[in-house]
Order: sequence, then structure tokens, then C-alpha cells
Amino acid sequence: MADPKFEPVDAAVIPRFSDVATFMRTKRIDATEELDIGLVGVPFDIGLNYRTGPREAPGAVRQASRLIRKVHPTTNVEPYKLCNIADIGDAPVNPLNFDASIESITKFYADLKAMNIRPVSIGGDHTIPTPILRGIASDEPVGLLQIDSHPDTLDEMLGTKVNHATFMRRGLEEGLIDPKRVIQLGLRGSRFSPDDIQFGYDHGFTMIPYDDYEEMGRAAAIKLIGETLGTGRTYVTIDIDGLDPSFCPGTAVPEIGGLTPRDTQVIIRSLMGVDVIGADISEVAPCFDPTGITSITAANLMFELTCVIADAIHRSR
Repeated sequence: MADPKFEPVDAAVIPRFSDVATFMRTKRIDATEELDIGLVGVPFDIGLNYRTGPREAPGAVRQASRLIRKVHPTTNVEPYKLCNIADIGDAPVNPLNFDASIESITKFYADLKAMNIRPVSIGGDHTIPTPILRGIASDEPVGLLQIDSHPDTLDEMLGTKVNHATFMRRGLEEGLIDPKRVIQLGLRGSRFSPDDIQFGYDHGFTMIPYDDYEEMGRAAAIKLIGETLGTGRTYVTIDIDGLDPSFCPGTAVPEIGGLTPRDTQVIIRSLMGVDVIGADISEVAPCFDPTGITSITAANLMFELTCVIADAIHRSR
């Protein structure tokens, strides 16, 4: 069971608007071996080829997560009772040096792995799964659930190999992901070429474009996700543009006709029993959403992922 000293602030006792914002009002501490789950910001968005802004997401989601309480409304999971969880700050980045940032983020996550801390991260653009997986999955490839409107399997973009459109190809090439346990959900939108999506099919990814998702329905998609991932070590990455921009307008590359927040919640909840070793939510760009609903949605999905991971850790003990 969790150490009470890591209990987050209780909104029934201390008003939501008071004190410094942290992820879900958890304690702000440096990473320590006492922790089971680290809530992390990755304010990196120099891997984008269009609109920047996701570097601001960690701060905005911390603020939005003041709304989150302690107990899951459906599963009744109490993550802070099961595990030691804290906001461990932001991974170090250098906004003037791309390569140095990738290196420092990789080391940050490798250090978390060495301390047996499972990360739940708020990006940042969708470059960040590359250094995260290099840090936590270099010893053994993992299964991966990707919720996204784009497959992110380009070989290069604008002459670069590491950016927000290439992380799935790099992950496969570097042996970080198991292609037989990859599922990509929500793919849609115009493409650079037919090869954008064909790469995944050719390498054994299970892919559910949004047209297929709409036809099969949520229950069938969840069944396929479960069959593909099994219960083994799995990473979850959510590009917020996988959700429809009518719900989440604050993103760098909005694509109409996507998942609802409700669908995404239920899909994450279906991962109970899977050994989820980490997760990220990326591409939240608060500057494009004056309502703040994109950050609120990301905060809620962060809580969903934290509950799944806390339950996985509890089951393994």
C-alpha cells in the first residue's frame, strides 16, 4: 500500500484554487526510489513541422488537473492508496538544441526506469515517445497502443529522422516496440502518400482507421485491442489530435472526424489487467484553445492512465 506522506491535496479540505499547481495536486518532489508512478512534464515542441505550442502543455494540464479528485468513478480504483505517486517535475530540455534535448530526455527516463518508476507524461509534441521508449524499453520491446489521427511512420520529414511524424518507425527499427503487439487507433485525415499508412500494415501493426472504428463499434475495437496487446508490458501514447477537435481544439495539427473523450476514457479503462509500464499524452497546445477544455480533457485522461498503471502495480505485488 502507499505511504500516506504521498497523499495528494484533498479538494474537500483545501480549495482547488489555492497553492501551487501540480499534476492532480500531488506532492512535487524529485524522483526517488520510494515512488511507483512519476507524473512528468516534457515541454518539448521543436519536433513539429507546423504550429508550435505543446511546450506549454505541462503547465496548462497541471492547472487543469486541479479538477481531479482521488477515486475513479467507475472502477473505484484509488491510485494514491495503491501506490506512491508524485509530480516529479519536467524532463530537461534545451529549446535551442534539438539533439541535446532528445539526449537529456532519454537519460531522464532511463533514470526513472533504474528507480522502477513508471512515468505518466504530458508532452510536448509527439516526438517524445522516441526518447521515452529509449529510456524505458531499451532492454525488451513492448506492446504499444497509439491513439492518433496519424500513423507517425514516416522515415524522415524535412530531412530529419526524429520528429513528431517518425517515432513509430524509429521505435520499430530500434527494437523498442513489438510489431505484433502494436495497435494504432483513430487514423484518419489526408496523407503525404499511400506509404504513410502502408508501412504499418507491411510490418504487422494492427491498425484501426477511424472509418473502421466507426463501422465496427467501440466494443469490437476494445476486443481487438485486448487480443493484440495481451497482458504483457505495454506503453500507451495518446496524441490529442486522435480526439475530434470539436472536443479538443488545442492541438498543433487538428483533424476532423475523430474519437470522443468518452470513447477514449472507456478504451483506457479496458486496459485494466494489462501491464502498462508508462504512458504519454502529447500535442496539447493550450494557445489554440482559449476555453481550456483540451487541457481539462488531457488531465482527465492522465488520471485514467494513472489508475490503470496503479492497478497494474498493485496486481504485481
